[in-house]
Amino acid sequence: MERLKQQIDFLIEIDKLKHVFRQTVLIDGSRQENDAEHSWHLAMLAMILHEHANEPGLDLLKMIKMVLIHDLVEIDAGDTFIYDEKGNLDKAEREQAAADRIFAILPADQASELRALWDEFEQRETPEARFAAVIDRLQPLIHNYVTEGTSWKKNNVTADKVIARNRFIRDVSEPLGMYVEELIADSIQKGYLRSC
Repeated sequence: MERLKQQIDFLIEIDKLKHVFRQTVLIDGSRQENDAEHSWHLAMLAMILHEHANEPGLDLLKMIKMVLIHDLVEIDAGDTFIYDEKGNLDKAEREQAAADRIFAILPADQASELRALWDEFEQRETPEARFAAVIDRLQPLIHNYVTEGTSWKKNNVTADKVIARNRFIRDVSEPLGMYVEELIADSIQKGYLRSC
């Protein structure tokens, strides 16, 4: 029963992810997306788009687990906007502390498994982690494009910053990299994203 109690406590704790809001707005523009919605959407992107990875044979289940847990640390650390230079200075430290606390709620074997997946995502050294990072960047780009640059405009993000942060995508997925480059160029042309 102790194991079950720890698992239930963890599942109750991670419900808090529904209350962590991101800068990304929903496709319909009605409100900001929460981290739980973001994680679900990434799992769907992984399932649908993994065939576009430059490296074949990705472990899809591993990648889905990775994207479902990658933002759990934001329960404690909060969401740090990718273009927030000041907020990103201590992001790693805040997230490490959060990972230590949150994953430790689970029984040791499950805590170890999820923490290893989170660390793998953060280190970007495996094909699954690199592709997970790609879709983590792709999803808000799509949202910004469809909402005519809502969070880019709100946060005064310029094209040079978007290009720099997403340059690595082509190294992991040639087709997604080309798609992102076209999306950014079209966003500039349509006035969704201010050129530098």
